[in-house]
Amino acid sequence: MNPIPNQQITLPLLFKKQVTLAVKREDLLHPIISGNKYRKLKYNLQRAKAQNFDVLLTFGGAFSNHIAAVACAGKEYGFGTIGVIRGEELKEGWGTNPTLKLASEYGMRFHFVSREVYRTKDDKTFIEKLRMEYGDFYLLPEGGTNTLAVKGCEEILTLSDTEFDIIATCVGTGGTMAGLVNASAAHQRVLGFSALKGDFLIDSIRKFVTRPNWKLITDYHFGGYAKVTPELIASINTFKEQTGIASDPVYTGKLFFGLLDMIANNGFKAGAKILAVHTGGLQGIYGMNEVLKKKNLPLINL
Repeated sequence: MNPIPNQQITLPLLFKKQVTLAVKREDLLHPIISGNKYRKLKYNLQRAKAQNFDVLLTFGGAFSNHIAAVACAGKEYGFGTIGVIRGEELKEGWGTNPTLKLASEYGMRFHFVSREVYRTKDDKTFIEKLRMEYGDFYLLPEGGTNTLAVKGCEEILTLSDTEFDIIATCVGTGGTMAGLVNASAAHQRVLGFSALKGDFLIDSIRKFVTRPNWKLITDYHFGGYAKVTPELIASINTFKEQTGIASDPVYTGKLFFGLLDMIANNGFKAGAKILAVHTGGLQGIYGMNEVLKKKNLPLINL
C-alpha cells in the first residue's frame, strides 16, 4: 500500500493561533472500505480466510459505514456477508436507504431485529440462534472493533508522523483511537472526539491500551450518535469549501468542528503541531442528506 498523504491545512485561524494542522487522508484508501474500516478489517479478513470461513456476519444501523464496508469487502475478497440491522421497521422499504441499498448491491443479506433484540447482540444465546439460521460464520462486532482491528489501526501512523505533537481522531467504538495510542511516539498525545454522548467509551479504549497519553473529548457530540445541527452542517460545508476535504456528520465532521473550536479558544499552545486522522465513511452523507431533506435543513456538500 502506498503511504497515505497528510494534507496541510491553511486557514487564517491557524496562522493567528500559530498552530499547525494536517489531515491524514485515510479516506483515500478505498471508495467504500475507507479509513479506519479498511484498517479494522485487514487482519480480520486474513484470519477469516485462514480459518476457512466463507461468510462474515456483523451488526449495524441503517446508515452504518461498517455495514457498507463489510459488504464491499465481502464482495472484493470472496466472502458472503450478513448484516444484522437495528430496526425492524426497516424491513419495509429498505431499498430506499442509500447505505442498505449499496450493501445489498455488494451481496449482503439482511437480518432485521428490533432495537430491544439488538441490545442482546453480544449474548451467546443470540449468536447461537443466528448460527442455527445461517450456518457458521466469522463474527465481526458492531463497528468492527476487536484486537485484530486495533492491530490494523496501529498501522495508520508512520515514522514521518513523529513530527506531530497531537494526534486527533473521531471515536465511535474506540478501536481506532486505541490503535493510534499504541502506535504513538513517547512525546505525542492522542485526542479522541467522541461521536456519542457520555464518557463510557473510556472503558472501551482502556481494554486495548496500556499507555496514559490520551484523552477522550466529549464536548462535541451535538446531542449524541448521528445527531446533527445546522451549526454542524454549516461547519462541514465551510471546511469543504476552504480545504476541499469532505467530512461526514456522524464522525469526521464533529472531529474537525471540535478541533477548530479548541484552537479558536486557545486549547493548544502556540507552535503545536496537530495531525487529524480522516477516518473516511463519506457514504453516510447520502443517507443523512435524505434525513435533512425531510426536516427542511441545509444539505451536506460532497
